[in-house]
Amino acid sequence: MNTARDTVLARIRAALTDVPHHAGTGPAEPGTAARDYLPAHVPDDPAALRDLLAENLADYRAHVHRTTAGALPALLARLLDDRGTRVLVTPPGLPTDWLTLATVEQLPDDGSLTAHTLESVDSVITGCALAIAETGTIVLDTGPGQGRRLLTLVPDHHICVVRADQVFASVPQALPLLDPARPQTWISGPSATSDIELDRVEGVHGPRTLEVCILD
Repeated sequence: MNTARDTVLARIRAALTDVPHHAGTGPAEPGTAARDYLPAHVPDDPAALRDLLAENLADYRAHVHRTTAGALPALLARLLDDRGTRVLVTPPGLPTDWLTLATVEQLPDDGSLTAHTLESVDSVITGCALAIAETGTIVLDTGPGQGRRLLTLVPDHHICVVRADQVFASVPQALPLLDPARPQTWISGPSATSDIELDRVEGVHGPRTLEVCILD
């Protein structure tokens, strides 16, 4: 009796029939298949990439803020004040100078915060591993300043800071820079879903509000 696994493997073998062979020893390794697509579709201009990232994030209904490293603390303090944030979750490794002007209560995550606790906080702030301009995507991999995945999936308000040197053009350029063994969260705008009538509902699977601060 054929199983679903047998069916899947048979389809993979059929798809590899046109892969070049090596001296009759069988199909080539998957890594040798031709990949003649463009690695990116935009010029390699850092300023233009940041502009494109901001445009695509805004199209996904994220709130995008352009600023500099020096002006970031004042911007973060204003965003938290405008939101009415009282308790802010901070991950390990978050740069200490980011929140020097913030007057909110900071709740550092030591690994013990539960989903129940995080439901009662107002906001979370993180950095990121990198951002992809073409798709308007931010990638977190639990590195320093990013914290556990739980931190950015439960609170209703997420502020993410993206440095200028973390913006890349495309997914093919970004993937080799990520460690596949690390847990990753790919974010393109606030959490949202639509029903069959295309009524959009935000905040179903994560933060209802995503604010992205891009450092120029």
